[in-house]
Amino acid sequence: MIELRNVTKTFPGSGKSAPFTAVDDVSLTVPRGSVFGVIGHSGAGKSTLLRLINQLERPTSGSVLVDGQELSGLSERGLRPHRRGIGMVFQQFNLFNSRTVYGNTAYPLKLAGLPRAEVRQRAEEALRFVGLADLARRHPEQLSGGQRQRVGIARALAASPKVLLSDEATSALDPETTGEVLALLKRVNEELGITIVLITHEMDVIRRICDRVAVMDGGRVVESGEVYEVFANPQHSTTAAFVRSVLPERPAGATLERLRERHPGALVTVPFRHDGDLGRELSRLLRRYGLDFSLVSGGISEVGQRPLGSVTLELHGTQAEVAAFLADPQLAGVVADGSGAQDSGTHGSGAVAA
Repeated sequence: MIELRNVTKTFPGSGKSAPFTAVDDVSLTVPRGSVFGVIGHSGAGKSTLLRLINQLERPTSGSVLVDGQELSGLSERGLRPHRRGIGMVFQQFNLFNSRTVYGNTAYPLKLAGLPRAEVRQRAEEALRFVGLADLARRHPEQLSGGQRQRVGIARALAASPKVLLSDEATSALDPETTGEVLALLKRVNEELGITIVLITHEMDVIRRICDRVAVMDGGRVVESGEVYEVFANPQHSTTAAFVRSVLPERPAGATLERLRERHPGALVTVPFRHDGDLGRELSRLLRRYGLDFSLVSGGISEVGQRPLGSVTLELHGTQAEVAAFLADPQLAGVVADGSGAQDSGTHGSGAVAA
């Protein structure tokens, strides 16, 4: 649905300041019907990247294609029909306080010159979809933050876009309202088939609704891919830091030392993935080698409706039993901390001393 080919955006310097490259040679493909997240810290270039898609910012070089049409070479007049197919939802809502909820929703349609009956039909349908039909005559100051963001989404949907761009749409909301707005965006994608590109600095937003993700740092995309695989196996330090913010880590450092003080047996951390059999096989393997265990740490979360995480166990058994257990070839990916009954230094394939 969207393709960026070697796109660079450099802003000219002013006075003594040098030119600044906000987006540096970025190539991305956003599949039709997907929810594509772009994450990065402040200044990473993600907002500029989003504005390049609808050509609110023109690229210094490279090409931007939406639905097969290259936009980067079009005039402002030539862009107008294509921009109508690209809706946008803003962080600060950008509503007119002087207009009602209905008036805000209908305003872009009136500007486009649509007949009054069609304007009413589209605006009312959009408000019903976001659950605000009964608040159509209220003004924005009478609404909560979540309701105002729903108005922003309704306004974008009323134009029947093929693409919806979300610019930090939940960062000004509390956690409960954030969940409601994310659920609404997921409905927009699933029920209306609209491709969504959202930018955020919160990895939990990516985890909850995105299919694919691009991680930006210093104007470049440092990693991209299917969300589950990026979470399960981050390749760049920036990505790993974002993943750690939402998924429990394997115990290390002071946390591991505290666990060792409380649990003298061998500690092992077992990864859980949707495509692995280790979780189902673990109890059987422990029984085979005569081991009991205590659960001491860990957590399993859902990423793309699939489980991902790890648990740390204290094994109860002899040194020989623990060593035999860890030598089992099915235990690839298990990490042992080297304490307790496992101090002999014997590790199975995939069992690595922490």
